[in-house]
Amino acid sequence: MSDLFRPEIPAGAYDAFLPDALDRAVTQRPWSPADGPLPALYLSHGAPPLFDDGEWLRRLFDWTQSLPKPRAIVIVSAHWEDAPLMLSAPAAKTPLVYDFGGFHPRYYQMRYETPDAGALAARIAAMMPDSEPLYQHPSRGLDHGAWVPLMAMYPLADIPVLQMSMPTHDPQRLLTLGRRLAPLREEGALVIGSGFMVHGLPHITRDMMLHGTVPGWSSDFDRWATDALARGDVDELASYADRAPGMPYAHPTPDHFLPIFITLGAAENPEQPARTVIDGYMAGLARRSFQLS
Repeated sequence: MSDLFRPEIPAGAYDAFLPDALDRAVTQRPWSPADGPLPALYLSHGAPPLFDDGEWLRRLFDWTQSLPKPRAIVIVSAHWEDAPLMLSAPAAKTPLVYDFGGFHPRYYQMRYETPDAGALAARIAAMMPDSEPLYQHPSRGLDHGAWVPLMAMYPLADIPVLQMSMPTHDPQRLLTLGRRLAPLREEGALVIGSGFMVHGLPHITRDMMLHGTVPGWSSDFDRWATDALARGDVDELASYADRAPGMPYAHPTPDHFLPIFITLGAAENPEQPARTVIDGYMAGLARRSFQLS
């Protein structure tokens, strides 16, 4: 069995996935006001190994194909923790950020050249109060928490996309930020929090990589989060550091769990049950992804 992080053909699964996905993507029906607000999504984003998992690629793509095609996308990724609040550069074809190391050169040659997002940047800026000033980064592109999953979800790269920085680790502030983004959903924009339901990278073993062995700290945390999401218990989720089983192994750092609060805040009612769309594990780490209306 090949090592998940050193496949025999780097991104070979993506190459096999792409022709059919492009054919289907061309026919996706665009969003219209009659569709109502688009859902808010939370993604476990996968990093370069996503390109070597054909089943995961297809599930992400099928998810977006079940929705109308958005007019724009705003995404908050675990990989841009920066204050004050900032937006990525809106220019068309802004170069990507390859914020990972140790992978085959193929992954650093991948491109996701999205169109100009200036109108989206202006709309988001108008939604922010004086107490939360928003800055426009002049050159930063999408990092891998954004472009890796989006290459599977929207392979045509024809939707304006902006990434917003995550300026705090405070769940309540992130819920508030999500609420400020919520009106975008009524305008045909997709709001996405991109992290990983369990992200204990320092604790991955070779057995987990080669055989998919799931440690108890991963399954226990995933089970706890799934139950809290089914009950709409936002307070429980916000207390994850103290109350969730599997800590701190499941999240040695908080960055990959925190985008969940952007998604919850952007939902019409964060206390409604979440609908899981993707579950299972990658190298023993829970990759649960869900949507809220």
